[in-house]
Amino acid sequence: MAIVLSLSITGIVGLVVHLAMHPDWPTWLLVATITFFVSFVLIFVSLESLIFGQIKNIYKMLNQLRKKDFSSLAKREPGSNPIKNIKDEISFFADLKQKEIERLKKLEVFRKDFIANISHELKTPMFAAQGFVHTLQDGAIDDPKVRDQFLRKAAKSLDALDGLVQDILTLSQIESGAIKMKFEKFDLQQLVEEIVGQFEPRVTEKRIELSLNKRNNSVIVYADRLRISQVLTNLISNSINYTAENGMVEIRFVVGKKKITTIIKDNGEGIPVEDIHRIFERFYRVDRSRSRTRGGTGLGLAIVKHILEGHKTKAQVTSELGKGSVFSFKLPRSDEK
Repeated sequence: MAIVLSLSITGIVGLVVHLAMHPDWPTWLLVATITFFVSFVLIFVSLESLIFGQIKNIYKMLNQLRKKDFSSLAKREPGSNPIKNIKDEISFFADLKQKEIERLKKLEVFRKDFIANISHELKTPMFAAQGFVHTLQDGAIDDPKVRDQFLRKAAKSLDALDGLVQDILTLSQIESGAIKMKFEKFDLQQLVEEIVGQFEPRVTEKRIELSLNKRNNSVIVYADRLRISQVLTNLISNSINYTAENGMVEIRFVVGKKKITTIIKDNGEGIPVEDIHRIFERFYRVDRSRSRTRGGTGLGLAIVKHILEGHKTKAQVTSELGKGSVFSFKLPRSDEK
């Protein structure tokens, strides 16, 4: 820019000197025209060079930061305004970074909530077992009746702690991709029958009617049998836990051309509308007191969500407070694979 200004000033000074020596207007007009034209061209070329040089540097910086996010914007159409394009790109970049900042803030809130939740969930069974053991150490161990009762309770608390740790590990491995889905063909109806049999003691204790509407033909799906077993176990367990005595839990299948839908329906407490979109979050409990009287680790539905996402599907839920809930999910029929 300094060179351009120097040339322009030199041209103007030369013009003034020439006019002083040769005051005729044709010569003045010719010199003025030439000086103006040359100065204009030099300034224009310099500005273009400066602008495009800056644009080039900005592009170099953006290419280092944006990678795939800006690949589509890096291509300018012929005849487009480079300054306008670069402003658009910088604006896009700023919006992208703002969204990234907001996402990081949400992750920070999630991290704090996760630490608070997991601390609560871990200390509950741990402190219970610790209390029973300390009581036995203080002399209760000498009473056989009290000793056996406290040991059973301590063992139950430690089992709950072990279940929580296992669920945390499972969820972490699924999210990190350490657990790969092993797809195979299997009879979903047979799997449900096996799982239902495991709940007979609890169903009998609560006098709940747990029914499976069997189909005449096999219900063959293509999925990971072990992981779908976890999904079914968690959903059926939740339905039993939140269904009152003398209640009902029903399992049935809807077979379509490409998908098989598994439906688990109960007439339990139901879920408030404001909680439905959050029930698949880690440790989220509809019960505000976070009571553990119904059992569970608070991670069951989060595991269900991630397993089904690994099968390219998701759980659907409808519920009415005081009337019960319906959970469902779809899996591909084996003949589609």
